[in-house]
Amino acid sequence: MLEFGMPTLIENRSIAENIALCRRLGLRFIELNMNLPEYQAAILDGDEGLVRAAADAGIYYTVHLDENLNIADFNRLVSDAYFETMFRTIRAGEKLLSLRDRFGDSSKPLTLNMHMNHGVHFTLPDRKVQLFARHFDLYRKSFALFRERCERWIGNSEIKIVIENTDGFPDYEEKAIEYLLESPCFGLTWDIGHSKASGEKDVPFILEHRNALCHFHLHDGTERPARDHLALGDGEIDLRERLRLADQLQARCVLETKTVSGLEKSAAYLHKLGFPIRGNSQP
Repeated sequence: MLEFGMPTLIENRSIAENIALCRRLGLRFIELNMNLPEYQAAILDGDEGLVRAAADAGIYYTVHLDENLNIADFNRLVSDAYFETMFRTIRAGEKLLSLRDRFGDSSKPLTLNMHMNHGVHFTLPDRKVQLFARHFDLYRKSFALFRERCERWIGNSEIKIVIENTDGFPDYEEKAIEYLLESPCFGLTWDIGHSKASGEKDVPFILEHRNALCHFHLHDGTERPARDHLALGDGEIDLRERLRLADQLQARCVLETKTVSGLEKSAAYLHKLGFPIRGNSQP
């Protein structure tokens, strides 16, 4: 069955507030956002209170990695810090698996959602030059090391790093992602709102690799003007079609609106479309 969850909302000041909203809407999980200070890797790995709070509420967690994560940075001091962050996050994810097993579908891997960092570009009079594209051999070597280490760190754990589309994958990123997807430790997230706001430019790539697709970020959007993170029903996306695909793939779905009111409206809209949110298991 489809499982619906929510992001970490900036309007809520604590995990208790997020959990209360998750429970009230009958959602199954919260995607903890590591851009926030309260969900850094050391806290996820060491704060037993996070696990107890979820267990008491009958929900589980997935993780959204820091959007600045840049394992291909040419400064090895910087990239090494991001490698260490990934290692610690995987270790924290192993501690969160027990929540998934109790309150979610244990056949679905625990997801660590990841953005691709475009890197630095030089602006010339007639074009922009992406340094990762110019130095693709170095970029590729960084991802080879990343895949090898993540495979070793994850081992037999039921954890998957899922790569999310944002504003369009450049060619060099598509090549790196295809390399990662050769490993069972990696998959794809389809953020349908980002996809719409960027003119659906990533759709052919995503559908070509649909077998790796196991996570959805659901929010509405428009192309002109480019807008996303709208409540479901407030944009132009064919939501029935996207949800049918998510259902076929038995993907996990985050209702990724950014406000409480948007989340409430999106939850109600799912019921209207015939995809009712199934309430939490009781602890």
